Amino acid sequence: MKILDLEPGDVRLADDLLPVLRELRPHLTEDLFREVYGKGHAQGLRFTACYDDEGVCVGAAGWRVVDNTSQIRKLYVDDLVTAERARSTGVGRRLLGYLEQRAQEAGCLEFSLDSGTHRTDAHRFYLRERLAIVAFSFTKRLVRDQG
Repeated sequence: MKILDLEPGDVRLADDLLPVLRELRPHLTEDLFREVYGKGHAQGLRFTACYDDEGVCVGAAGWRVVDNTSQIRKLYVDDLVTAERARSTGVGRRLLGYLEQRAQEAGCLEFSLDSGTHRTDAHRFYLRERLAIVAFSFTKRLVRDQG
């Protein structure tokens, strides 16, 4: 397996990574993904692709290093997905290990992610990989003013 960080404008983002990412985030179009990464990159957002030995993208991660008052410095994973055809082959474990290494290199004190309450298979994987459930995440949808 080969793991690569992809910068905005890299054609592999749309050609390779986005189809895998859409398994987790089906609402993403190529234009919306490009827009989000264009804005998010300035805020620290990065995308990492995992390729199998045949050169096919089988995993994707969106992540950022965040400084805040509660964890001081952490690597936060926005997205982590293994292509359905490659699940249970070590892709997720390799991506997590790569991201943990990036966190250590960046001087992070924590490594964290959120996972939807309905994603029980993912929760089993995270617990098996020694991530702990340490908080509840609360969300409120905001309605954009159309005026």
